[in-house]
Parts: sequence; C-alpha cells; structure tokens
Amino acid sequence: MANPFAKGWKYLTASLDQKIDENADPKVQIQQATEAAKKQHQQITEHAAAVIGNQRQLEMQLDRLVKQQAQLQDKARQAIQLADSATDPAEQAKYTNTAEIFASQLVACEQQLEDTKAVYSQAQAAAEQAKKQQAESEMRLKEQLAQIDELRAQADQAAMQESTTKAMDTIGQFKEDDSVPTLDEVRAKIERRYANALGAQELTESSMSGRMAEIQQAGTDFKANARLEEIRAELNKGKSGELTSGADADTAAKPEGEAESKPEV
Repeated sequence: MANPFAKGWKYLTASLDQKIDENADPKVQIQQATEAAKKQHQQITEHAAAVIGNQRQLEMQLDRLVKQQAQLQDKARQAIQLADSATDPAEQAKYTNTAEIFASQLVACEQQLEDTKAVYSQAQAAAEQAKKQQAESEMRLKEQLAQIDELRAQADQAAMQESTTKAMDTIGQFKEDDSVPTLDEVRAKIERRYANALGAQELTESSMSGRMAEIQQAGTDFKANARLEEIRAELNKGKSGELTSGADADTAAKPEGEAESKPEV
C-alpha cells in the first residue's frame, strides 16, 4: 500500500511546480532554457574534446612505441652482429645475452604496440562519433537560439498585450471591479437621472396646464356669472316698467272730480 504522506508530498510538489510555472516570468524561463541549452552543448563539446584528446594521446604513445620498437630492433641486431663477429667465447656470450635482453624488450614493446593499436582504433571511432555529436549539438543549439529569439519576440508582444489589457482594465472594460463603476453603470446612471428630469418636467408641464385650465375655467365662470347678472338686471328692469305702466292706466280710468273717499273718523 502506498504511503499517503509520500503520495501527498508528491502531489504538493507537483501542484507547487505547476503554480510556479503558471506564475513564472516567460523571459526568465527563456533565459533559463537558453542557459540550459548552452550548458548542454558545452558538456557535449567538453566530452568530445576529452575523447579526441584521448585519441591524440594514444597517437603519441603509438609513435613512441614505434620508435622504441625500431630502436630495440637495431640494438638487438647490433648485439647479434657483435656476438657473431666475436672470437672470444666470453664476448660472444656477452653479446648474445645482450641481444636476448633487447629481444625480450622488443617483444614486450611490440605487444604493447599491438594493444595500443587496438585501443587507438576504438578511440578513433569514439572520436569520430564525438565529433559528429558535437556538430549535431552545435546545429541544434543554433536552432534553439533561433527559436529562443522568436520566443523572446513573442514574450515581448505578450507583455505589451498584457500592459494594454491592464490599461483597458483600469476603465472597467474587461475586468469588473465593485469599487469602480463601469462605463455601462455610469451610462445607466446618467440616463436614469436624465429620464427622471424629463419625467419631472413632464409632470410640471402637466400641472401648469391644469392650473391654466382652472384659471381659464374660472375666468369663464366669472364672465358667465356677470352676464347672468346683466340678464337678471334687465329682467328686473323690464318688470319694473310693466308695473309702472299698469298703475298709470288705473288712474286714468277713474271719473274726474271723484275724490277718494276717506274713512270717517
């Protein structure tokens, strides 16, 4: 059964790495990638240099062994010639012994030479492979540097776009902030105040029209009452004239000399 603490630690580190990658500056990451690519190429180059250096060292050993082989052969040949030309048995034995020593050294040298040649053959193949890897690494580094230049340009464009977005966010176009009114909210507030003002003006005009109508109606009623009084006065005046005319007619109908009888006291 998996250890829950180890599992939780791995999850925490993975989550933390993801957060770091999300919030990391692209230019810093590009610089890190550039340094990593250069470092990798440098390591490959140093390794290739070491492999080639080993080949060159083996070449120097081969040259030295070849020269040593030639010298031992010459010495062994001279010792044999001296032994063959010697008349004294002691001298002959001496030179023969010396020739045998040179022959033994020659055999050892030739054996070392053969071993060195085998190692050199391997070193030569390794050096060719190292040269190829170094050349491929150099080409890959050039491609990576070209891509890094493109990434830097894209990062600059992204940073410029982010700056533009932040500048536009300050006026509330993309990012809403409860503490700062948006343009739509300001527009709605102005339109609401303007509409309320229009409504109040309409109510005022309606009230003024009503009062004007009342005043006009009051004037009409006043004129009607005055006219009615005039008509009533004319009627009253007509009635007074008729009564006066009737009294005059009764007086004329009585006989002359007839006096009004007074009641006796």
